[in-house]
Amino acid sequence: MTTPMPRSGSPLFYTVRQAAKILTVDPATLYRAIREDGFPAVRIRSRYVVPSAVLDRLVSEAAETGGLVDPRQLAAERKTAREIERLNGGRW
Repeated sequence: MTTPMPRSGSPLFYTVRQAAKILTVDPATLYRAIREDGFPAVRIRSRYVVPSAVLDRLVSEAAETGGLVDPRQLAAERKTAREIERLNGGRW
């Protein structure tokens, strides 16, 4: 599945608080999921940001499948890709 591009005019990244509001969950829940590697995010020093592409992909997959979408799968895919890149010396 391809990752959808952010909508025109939307930010590339959201704060965790903004993403939590979009997902209608408590920010503490989202922070916990991120720290447990259960939700894709980018860490910059001690701050996390959520790529808008992640939220777009969650919405898209939920609409396409009509079923449950687990963001842990997105996180696992990212983790696997990082490990493959590391093992290949930064090359695919």
